[in-house]
Amino acid sequence: MIKLFDAHCHLQDPRVFNKAPNLIKTALEHGIHHFAVNGVSENDWHLVKEMSDTYPCIIPSFGLHPWFITDRTPNWLTSLRELLTANPSAAVGEIGLDKGSHAKTDYTDQVEIFRLQLQLAKELKRPASVHCVRAFGDLLDIMKSLGPFPEGVILHSYLGSAEMVPEFAKLGVYFSFSGFLMDKKETEAKKVVKSVPSDRILLETDAPDALPKPNSSESIILVDEHESNGDSKKMLNHPANIHLVLSYVASLLDASKEEVADVSYKNAVRLFSYEGSKLQQG
Repeated sequence: MIKLFDAHCHLQDPRVFNKAPNLIKTALEHGIHHFAVNGVSENDWHLVKEMSDTYPCIIPSFGLHPWFITDRTPNWLTSLRELLTANPSAAVGEIGLDKGSHAKTDYTDQVEIFRLQLQLAKELKRPASVHCVRAFGDLLDIMKSLGPFPEGVILHSYLGSAEMVPEFAKLGVYFSFSGFLMDKKETEAKKVVKSVPSDRILLETDAPDALPKPNSSESIILVDEHESNGDSKKMLNHPANIHLVLSYVASLLDASKEEVADVSYKNAVRLFSYEGSKLQQG
């Protein structure tokens, strides 16, 4: 069976947290060996840690997502540093910059908080998982000012341009693709994916978000989100759907699924084998 590594997801998300044991079991049965589970605020870091303590397959990441910076406490950075120091198996994430319509937070604050977290990741020699929406120029400038990043930086659900790939790659960036790639025009998606060096390609689900679009011959696993009153609200992404992302990326690269799975898995294992990580211990 093909071995896969979900380089970025949110199994602690309140919409799926109670279903996580079943999601993980099913994903493991589908050949997903590891999941990088990213916290988004101080409110969920303990859940990520709890999941990591329970499941050897989960790589924990702690960070302050740009959408949730207004929820931070005055001591958030000290808390994050202490948590990362106490948990050497943890990476940093999800952090980032967002100028899109979903971000309701002050962009100047986003930049400051992102810089502090990126500096912390570099200081502690951990990889960082980065969210970036409509801010790639600013992101590149900040990373140039603080980099390079020998431990690596993941640009998760990468939707930036092909032209920026070489500049980011020089700084130590890995490019992770999710179901969101299917929202791009196929010609653009192909150009972006083909611009990424083979040793920097990662696959992810961003579950429970980024639901992929299967072609007619593929099946998708949906997670039903239930409201507290029992009504069904919407269908969510399952980490086992990384197979659909694999198929799409392989088709864009004119490569076999086996080749892309092998390369992306080895890349993720290398990236997440920092000192103290579960992969290094194992």
